[in-house]
Amino acid sequence: MAKSNSFSKREIEKNKIQKRKEKQLRREARKNQPADSFEDMIAYVDANGVITDERPEPSKADVVELEDIEISIPPQEVEEVVGDPTGRVDFYDESRGFGFIKEANSPRKFFFHKSNAEYGIVEDDLVTYRLENGLKGINAVDVKLAK
Repeated sequence: MAKSNSFSKREIEKNKIQKRKEKQLRREARKNQPADSFEDMIAYVDANGVITDERPEPSKADVVELEDIEISIPPQEVEEVVGDPTGRVDFYDESRGFGFIKEANSPRKFFFHKSNAEYGIVEDDLVTYRLENGLKGINAVDVKLAK
């Protein structure tokens, strides 16, 4: 049985053949282009920080001594914390017996269990605590209301 060749099928087939030919021509054009040399791919930065493809003249370069370079950010000094840290109870679930304390001067939060806390602690209370490594990270223990 012969294949049915309607007008639209023939047009679609012509378009496919045309696209294949165009793709083949593009592929051959890419292959025939000369490859870029290594020197053409290199970029240089001049004394003003502008990227160019010409090598800068070494006579125009400024020599900077290592001692002349100033560090703009001073090193941070580690301050010793005297006493227990303070924080605010961010979340506390009385029925399940756990909560989280948000540290006073940082965004860090610490888990605590009601067995390690005083009775009567509720959300938004200011508390003092000690930190201890637990099974799943750092936990707050000896949680007491701040005076």
